[in-house]
Amino acid sequence: MSNRNGKPSKKKENDFSSKIYKILAKDSNKSFNYKQIAAILEVDDTQSRNDIIKELKYLAAKEQIEEVERGKYTVSAKADYVEGKIDMTSRKTAYFVSPELEEDVFIPTNNLGKALDKDKVKVYIYNRRKGRKPEGEVVEIIERYKTEFVGVIDIQKNFAFVSTANPKMYTDIFIPKNKLGDAENGDVVLVKMDDWPAKADSPFGSVLRVLGKPGEHNTEIHAILAEYGLPSDFPVDVEVFAQKINTEIEPEEIARRRDMRDVLTFTIDPKDAKDFDDALSFQKLENGNYEIGIHIADVSYYLEEGTILDAEAYNRATSVYLVDRVVPMLPEVLSNFACSLRPNEEKYTFSAIFEIDEKAVVKNQWFGRTVIYSDQRFAYEEAQHIIETGGNTIPQEISITGAEYEVSDAIKEATLKLNALSKILRSKRMANGAISFNKVEVKFNLNEEAEPVGVYFKVAKDANHLIEEFMLLANRKVAEFIGKQRPEKTFVYRIHDEPDQDKLINMQTVIAKFGYKIDLRSKTDISKSLNNLLADVQGKKEQNLVDTLAIRTMSKAKYSTDNIGHYGLAFEYYSHFTSPIRRYPDVMAHRLLQHYLDGGKSADKEVYEEQCVHSSSMESLAANAERDSIKYMQVKYMLDHQHEEFLGVISGVTEWGIYVEIISNKCEGMCRIREIKDDYYTFDDKQYALVGEVTHNILQLGDEVFVKVKNADLVKKQLDFTFLRKNDQ
Repeated sequence: MSNRNGKPSKKKENDFSSKIYKILAKDSNKSFNYKQIAAILEVDDTQSRNDIIKELKYLAAKEQIEEVERGKYTVSAKADYVEGKIDMTSRKTAYFVSPELEEDVFIPTNNLGKALDKDKVKVYIYNRRKGRKPEGEVVEIIERYKTEFVGVIDIQKNFAFVSTANPKMYTDIFIPKNKLGDAENGDVVLVKMDDWPAKADSPFGSVLRVLGKPGEHNTEIHAILAEYGLPSDFPVDVEVFAQKINTEIEPEEIARRRDMRDVLTFTIDPKDAKDFDDALSFQKLENGNYEIGIHIADVSYYLEEGTILDAEAYNRATSVYLVDRVVPMLPEVLSNFACSLRPNEEKYTFSAIFEIDEKAVVKNQWFGRTVIYSDQRFAYEEAQHIIETGGNTIPQEISITGAEYEVSDAIKEATLKLNALSKILRSKRMANGAISFNKVEVKFNLNEEAEPVGVYFKVAKDANHLIEEFMLLANRKVAEFIGKQRPEKTFVYRIHDEPDQDKLINMQTVIAKFGYKIDLRSKTDISKSLNNLLADVQGKKEQNLVDTLAIRTMSKAKYSTDNIGHYGLAFEYYSHFTSPIRRYPDVMAHRLLQHYLDGGKSADKEVYEEQCVHSSSMESLAANAERDSIKYMQVKYMLDHQHEEFLGVISGVTEWGIYVEIISNKCEGMCRIREIKDDYYTFDDKQYALVGEVTHNILQLGDEVFVKVKNADLVKKQLDFTFLRKNDQ
């Protein structure tokens, strides 16, 4: 941290070894003598020059550098330095991760060289040939992962500091007086890191935007978005461009499409949905089979390549679903109106149409642009009521219209048959080794001020599975259609690698404490035993813990032009085709599919791979923001329940305490080990438990305990609990 006199503090300059190495490594094609190095280090006293000469000889003797001509040095070709990324811990140390290395390399605090979390760096690695755990030193920052940060500003007389709530950000940011903008003391601000002078302990920055006062709802939500570099509004020129798009359904365009307006069509979505990406059509054929259409909003018709609207959609790459709002990929005129498959309106769609028999076998398929008319909009609850009762009446209490109403016999029969076929499709998937994750999804009831007044859990039922199976069918068949063509054609796949074996072994250790195990002998055995495990824990206290551990063993799904299949779904070919209103890769898939249907040659793989990498990265940021918004809302909810006792389950055990997840609302917080008063506890890493020294009482994963809220920090999105007692009943 910098000194509070407004000037960054200086470190003692008596150790030149790492500084010299960094100078040489940064420009490895040049050679330097001691005078040039002294000038770069801004030292001119005799002692310092002598020290530099000594260090040059020392580094040359260690073969880290070499003397290429008398008195001139460069980095040795034998030196062990590697490029990769920094993974900071919360303890001001880091690990260096590189695909060139078999294991991560530890970076002590004093060897970070001003690198921050996820920066791309060059690192010198020590001890690689000595049979010891390697350590490293950052010698060059190649690329900053981010230069904008969110934090609270502390304004002094002539300067300010911004400190972040991110435990991996180990420094605050120094703000000169002339770069404060409109910030007032204590504001949450977005700052840009402008520079980090060589002799400064803290980087220099400037205030870009004032987000508000800490703890205020909109401040914290905007802070979450800003932390991940996600937008909150559309630029004015993009909104204006979108408003000028012709959204009329034109006879000339209908004539170029397959007209499906007379075929029974409906949507099934969450009751609070504003945009409807997909619709299903249904009709029985004379041969006894069924023609089922999966109709997807034709976003690519409106989203022309090369426009500012397309550039904005690509940059965003995904809609972001926070607890209290959606930050859409497309402006509202498209996402909620022109593209949205709203009831009783004609819409342009891109469709996958299948002839399917009673055993859910696809007999024929067709892909192309269509026009549809949606006859009915269902909420999941309404469709579920039809499935469960087989009746035509939607009761008032679940009706999205607010009143009881009747559905036609045709829609009822279509819903029931689609449900029956979806069950067969799902059964086939599971038999082929698909993993069935049913992790509890936390949802909040919000009042008009977006305050959480209740917590409930989203449960997937038959109506959800119905939509899921037909979307999966469309995604799989589109990917197969392109992927099996020869010569091979560039396409956007959704890929998912096999589970990490080390993580599976670690998971085995944890779940064994609850009496479970997984079979690691083969890919098929892993899938089968994981599914059995996930079924066995349903409704039990350890369900969320086990579900979370199982998900963490999985590789992350991502977009790629190189198809390796989708392990979790057990599909050899899979893409994302069904949600172009909220995902840019689906727009890419639509464009490529139409290009190939028109007889086009294979698209530029390098261009599309770059777009896949960007889309995967933005998806990850959006997921992090969504998780943070849930954590924030959980903390906010618990603020109003500070005097209540809660029953929770121990979800994590560390040397500094236990994490407890409250059973009734899935809010998680920490009980610090020093504050558990009934004994003196120590951490036993073999048992994943805290053990009392006097009573030998054990607190381990899965144990039920009673806790009370001690502290709820909205800014850090953290809960601290007071440990009350173990539930011994």
